[in-house]
Amino acid sequence: MKWSDSRWATNPYYALVVFVIACGSIPKGYDEGGYSASVNLPSFEADFNLIQSHWTDDPTGLANRSANIISFSVLGAAFGALFALDLNDRLGRLVAWRLACVLWASGIFMQVFSSGIYGLLLFARIWSGLGAGVLTVAAPMYLSEIAPARTRGLVVSVYMVILLAMLAMGFFINYGASVHMAATRAQYRLVQAIPLIPVGIAFGLSFLCPETPRYLVSKQRHKEAREVLARLRGLSVDDPDLEKEFDTIDAQMKERVSDLASVTHWSAFKETQTDSNYRQRFWLLMTMQTIAQWTGGNGITYYVTDIFKSEIRMAMIVHEANILGFYRYAGITGNAESLVSSGAYGIVKLVFTMAFTWGLIDVLGRRRCVLAGLALQLAAHIYMGAYMGLRPGSASNASASDAAVASVFVYAVGWSIGLCTIPYLYGTEIFPTRIRNVSYAISMALHWFFQFAVVRVTGNMFVSLDVWGAYLFWAIICVLGLVILGIWMPETKGVPIERMGDLFDGPWYLRWCAKAHEWSEPPVSSVAEIGDEKAPKPGNTAL
Repeated sequence: MKWSDSRWATNPYYALVVFVIACGSIPKGYDEGGYSASVNLPSFEADFNLIQSHWTDDPTGLANRSANIISFSVLGAAFGALFALDLNDRLGRLVAWRLACVLWASGIFMQVFSSGIYGLLLFARIWSGLGAGVLTVAAPMYLSEIAPARTRGLVVSVYMVILLAMLAMGFFINYGASVHMAATRAQYRLVQAIPLIPVGIAFGLSFLCPETPRYLVSKQRHKEAREVLARLRGLSVDDPDLEKEFDTIDAQMKERVSDLASVTHWSAFKETQTDSNYRQRFWLLMTMQTIAQWTGGNGITYYVTDIFKSEIRMAMIVHEANILGFYRYAGITGNAESLVSSGAYGIVKLVFTMAFTWGLIDVLGRRRCVLAGLALQLAAHIYMGAYMGLRPGSASNASASDAAVASVFVYAVGWSIGLCTIPYLYGTEIFPTRIRNVSYAISMALHWFFQFAVVRVTGNMFVSLDVWGAYLFWAIICVLGLVILGIWMPETKGVPIERMGDLFDGPWYLRWCAKAHEWSEPPVSSVAEIGDEKAPKPGNTAL
């Protein structure tokens, strides 16, 4: 049975479930776009004492105050990803998703009505971040567990499409508020409360969604799991194709049911380090998350502070390619112009992520997309570093300035088709059920901690490395990523979750030549062959 079969592809219930759960990306996306931009609204600056003239004698204090407001949500999300460990296993993927929405929404209410109380705002940022962090684990994991292997990449990547849509929209919402609203508390409160609407709608619709079949089988609720799978596929419970898919899932879980009932998070983590096959997968994902963050970031711009008084140096702590500060160098000035330019950058990311999600990821595969994306990021960083080092200036060399702005969008394309999305998908598909939750939650915690670090140090990198050195640093990480992931990362396109063990057998340095098609169909001859056992592999036995 292929996903192109109309009985599956046109099932509106399945599409609804995917869309609702993928809306769990809205908190993260809007925080990176809408909230980060709202910090620069005059009403917010006045309410929380972020006006530059008030900090003439202490510009570092102003930068730190702004940094804390932005980054504390990221810090909270790092711990939220770890909390998801227990919530996902104890309550289930769906209940954890709902609880995270409530946690995040309550934090947003506290933020909106903190009314200039700096300490309350920081607490609210951490609190809402906890919910956002749980969602970054629960939502992709849920999507990966309901998707057929053939389109798992497409389904999980819908999460990123919605995230980037909200990110881009956030800048335009700020632009509208800055132009059409008076600089009162209502201005920034409206901007920051906007995401409560779509998340609230998704939360209500989530009561139409089921728990994942894989989780239900792990709890020995087999009848319910079969019925849920039938509803998701739009098939009858006795359909032969449904029976085949369910038997594949059930066989794996029967092999591990006793462990799943008693395994602790610590024992699951120890297993990821003591089993060589699991260890390769675990550290590959950690390496991928590390490279993804330190090649330039994980979002368009987290926030921008004022420019230092002399030498047109930036005190801008920004994310990814540090776009807004870069625009200032290229001759694009003014808050409104920066918001529009950043919104355009977000749209480019959204468009290419959609193309990647709905065409490239399950056609070209994960590996090719990552390597192509890193190559584009590297090219952009090299040019931007050279431009910042030579500082030709937009007035004296308009073509160089135009090319520099264009390189920012080249970076956006590379990030969108590669490391922006792949770590989310890879982390949900390469692990067996018994260690998937622990491994993916730890990877997302690492993701958030590194994101927090990037937000906090980028401004210092610009100052200490004279701007161009920051781009050189990111370029070096891109080169390392091309080498390390080029050797270590196997293609997982079309490989069932139950066959990932076969794909990762053998020496790690031969992973680049592993052929995913050899394990594209799950074996059904015995329980032992299904799941993550070291079953004999078809074809190439050298790996």
